[in-house]
Amino acid sequence: MDADRRAFLKVLAGAGMATALGVGMPASASADGDALPGYPDQFGVLVDTTVCIGCRRCEWACKETNKLPNEKSLREYEKDQAVFAKLRRTHADTFTVVNRFPNPRDASKPIYVKKQCMHCYEPGCASSCFVKAFTKQPVGAVTYDASLCVGCRYCMAACPFDMPAYQYYDAFTPQVTKCTFCFDRISKEGGVPACVTMCPVETMTFGKRTDLIDLGHKKIRDNPGRYVNHVYGEREVGGTSWLYLSSVPFNTIGFRTDLGTVPIPTLSKPFLSLVSPVFIVIPALAMGFYSFKKRRDKLAEEEIKKALEKKEGK
Repeated sequence: MDADRRAFLKVLAGAGMATALGVGMPASASADGDALPGYPDQFGVLVDTTVCIGCRRCEWACKETNKLPNEKSLREYEKDQAVFAKLRRTHADTFTVVNRFPNPRDASKPIYVKKQCMHCYEPGCASSCFVKAFTKQPVGAVTYDASLCVGCRYCMAACPFDMPAYQYYDAFTPQVTKCTFCFDRISKEGGVPACVTMCPVETMTFGKRTDLIDLGHKKIRDNPGRYVNHVYGEREVGGTSWLYLSSVPFNTIGFRTDLGTVPIPTLSKPFLSLVSPVFIVIPALAMGFYSFKKRRDKLAEEEIKKALEKKEGK
């Protein structure tokens, strides 16, 4: 744990103790949500689910680009149909997944849907993070700084799409993982997300979010009966960078349709301003102590085993 994080935890512990003792504390600036306006010129991706063929090349490209564990070749990804036997969700080692859904309009043509972090216009993960580990970037990506994270996992609770995943590899260096929107790539002139580049059938279109919304509505107008009259992500929870078109109601292909149009920061602000830091630091410390105890016990067992082996060898 670096010096900055140790210093922060000391301050947090002090704040928690002061709160526990009834000492007045100023409202947390990180919970105000005032610095999270969407960026009008941000980028986005329009996903046409009527085009996707379920090849999962996007999954492979995501793993390769983000240097995630990947033991399969691109060809193996394309041939593996067994993964569609059950619905999958993103996790610490997989930032995007493609799921298959039955098509009520044509049983012979299942619907494939790619899912990843939606990179909300006004992200709930960023507003709920009291150490500001999440940042809404002008290009549209919601980025994460692991060096600031203390493992409270408020972001996981705040995300309406259940996207942030938690790594349990090391309790002393907690880390939340999710799609990065290929931030390094799209920040450069002409840069495009790896998944978009890899798609062989142009399921995804990358560009300015406002242009993509217009394109989505144009596709709906120009193709009567092909799509439901809705661009998912245009207004859900204030809007998202990833937008979707569908031929069937969105709730039948794994999308939440009960989110409303109010940004999550607006809803979470009153609650977060009342949360005492002591309820955050105690779970984080408890997890750290538990990990330390397990490691200590394991070392003790190894020492005893070595001693017994040495004794028997004599």
